[in-house]
Formats: sequence, C-alpha cells, structure tokens
Amino acid sequence: MVAQVKTEDDEMVTESTEGLKTMEIAASRSSERNTLWEGSSQFRHWRFSQRTLLEQRTKMNESAVNAIRNTFEADEPGSSEGIQFLTAQEEHHLVTHYVSKITQLCQHFRFNEEVEATAMTYLKRFFLKNTVMDWHPMNVMLTTLFLAAKTTNNPISLEAYVAQLPKTSPSDVLDLEFLVAQSLSFEFAVWHAHRALWGIWLDLQTLPDVRPEAIKDIYNAAVDHVQSSRLTDAEFIYTPPQIALASLYLASESLGSQWARAKGMSATEMDVIKEVAHLVSSEVFRVDQEQVREIDKRLRTCKNPEKVPGTAAYKKKQEAAEAHAASKRDKKHKAEKERESAKMEVDVFGNVEMIDHANVTVEGTLDRGGGGLDSSGEED
Repeated sequence: MVAQVKTEDDEMVTESTEGLKTMEIAASRSSERNTLWEGSSQFRHWRFSQRTLLEQRTKMNESAVNAIRNTFEADEPGSSEGIQFLTAQEEHHLVTHYVSKITQLCQHFRFNEEVEATAMTYLKRFFLKNTVMDWHPMNVMLTTLFLAAKTTNNPISLEAYVAQLPKTSPSDVLDLEFLVAQSLSFEFAVWHAHRALWGIWLDLQTLPDVRPEAIKDIYNAAVDHVQSSRLTDAEFIYTPPQIALASLYLASESLGSQWARAKGMSATEMDVIKEVAHLVSSEVFRVDQEQVREIDKRLRTCKNPEKVPGTAAYKKKQEAAEAHAASKRDKKHKAEKERESAKMEVDVFGNVEMIDHANVTVEGTLDRGGGGLDSSGEED
C-alpha cells in the first residue's frame, strides 16, 4: 500500500476525491443538488466549446486590429497602410509559446506544480480578454507567475523575485498585477487535472489485481499527458476529472478502461474521454522558434502605439489620463470643502442655524417688546 500521505497531499486528495465524485454523480445523472465543481467560478465562467473559443479569439483580434489601426490613423493619416497585423491564430501561437516557458521559470524558482499550473491558466485566461498587440505575453507571464505564487499560498517577495529575472524591475511586475486580476474577474481559484489524477491513482490501488509498484510508470506517463494538456484548450472545454482520466487512458488504455468500468461509466461517457485524449495527443504544442521570432518581429510594428512609451499616441493618452485624474481630484476636493462647510452650519443637536441668523432672531425679540428689557436695562 501507499505510504502515509502528508498534510499537503491531504488537501490534494480532498480536491481529487471531489473531482471523482463529480464524475460519479454525472454518471448516475443525479440532479438533487449542485456539486462543489458546479458552484465554482471555473465551471460558471471559464468553460467554452471549441467553436466559442475560436469565435471569442477572432472577435477580440478583429476589435483590437480596428482600434489600433484607428490609433495609427489619428496620429498620422495613412500610417497604418502596409502594417501586417497579427491574426488570431498567430496571437494564440505566441501566447502558447510563453505558456510553455512557465515550466522553465518554475523549475528555476523551485515552485511546485500547483503554482505552475495556476500561472499557465491565468496567462491563457488573460489573453481570452486581451490582445498581445496591447500587452506582450512575456511581461504578462512574469506577472501571472508572481500572482499565482501568492494565490496558491507559495509567496515570494517581489525583491527576491525580480532579482532572479534579468532586466526586470519591480514595476514591470506590479504595473500589470491589477490588470491581470481584473481580467481574471478576480477569480483566482483553479481546479486542476493533476489533482484529479492523483485521486484516480489512489483509487486504482483499491481495484483487485492492481499493485501500485506495477503501475507507477503508467501514473508517471499520465502525469506527462496532464502537463501536455496545459498547452491545449482542454481545460476550457472539459472537466479536470475528464482530462485526468483521458491522460490515464493515453498512458494505459486497459487500465483507464478498467477504472472506468469499476465506476460504472457508460459508453457515451467513455466516448467523451476518448475525445479529450485525442485533443491532448493531437494538439501537443511544439515550439517553432522560427515562427515565434517572425511573429514577435511583426508584433513590434503593429503594437498599439498607445502602449509604447515615447510615441505621440502614448503621450496623448498619458495627458488625457492625467487630466482625468486631476479632474477627479478637483471634484473630490470640492466635495470635501462642501462637507466641511455643511458641518459648520450644524449645531451639536442637529439644528441647522447660522450664527448671524441667531443674532437677528434675538434682536427681533428685543424690538418687539412683550416683557423684555429696554436698552437701559429696565423692564417695560
């Protein structure tokens, strides 16, 4: 049997078990109440079909190209002629290249798999809502990794982080942190397939005629497939347990099928697992350095000038931002003065009564008579 699992793995087992329960509930088609997975932000906001993913990326790319072209033309009419803007596919290729770089950075910083997987997810989610022509994926990658270290409870000080990154200052990381968090809709929790796979691995050891030492290599191969899946769109389309089981199926079709039968999965559900396996195995990202260099070279010519320090468009936008900030400060200052003025007109009992008004009231009483004192101090 497996050695006693430590505290960190206990958490992993808990989430993995929940993933397995989700699969079992789906198999039994129970709809009595929502599972934890169905209540997660990932289930509600970050699931797509392959078609909707393509549509979203294409729409975002077209919108970005139109906006950047208009910025060029506003700065200098005709300046956008001849510029080869990146396509949605080229943007996606460049983003995936930098997603793959996160693994190397995590090895350098000795971050665990949770940090690595979370940073990859953050980077992919960010560029579902933003374009590389506004924000270079290398800069965003550094910020997503720093943010993921914090959200997974593996923090590193900013000074120690940038000290190990050549030509990187603290502002390079922090300036994008709020934008990244905003693009993620401040939804930092991520359900990962490697946790679900760990749960399946533990569960496999309860099956008859299965010895842990005999299937260890199969598990390691399945882990490799899970890691490969992070360079695809699998996590946007399928659930973590589906990706985990597909990875096991790729590592050992017989063992994956044996576990599925033990859980009572139907043929239809296994067809979905085979779809995931096909996606993971057929869309494995292989870096084409020449293509990446070509895309990066073109990006320098079609980058949004409003994001490039020193350009006229950048200065104009900065001036507009400063003017807007000054206007907000003036309004805030004016509102504070009005509040202070209003406080001076209110006595401790809440009666609004100016001092001059009070004086007039007293003088009026003396003039009207009625038992008051005259100017000599004698009674009328």
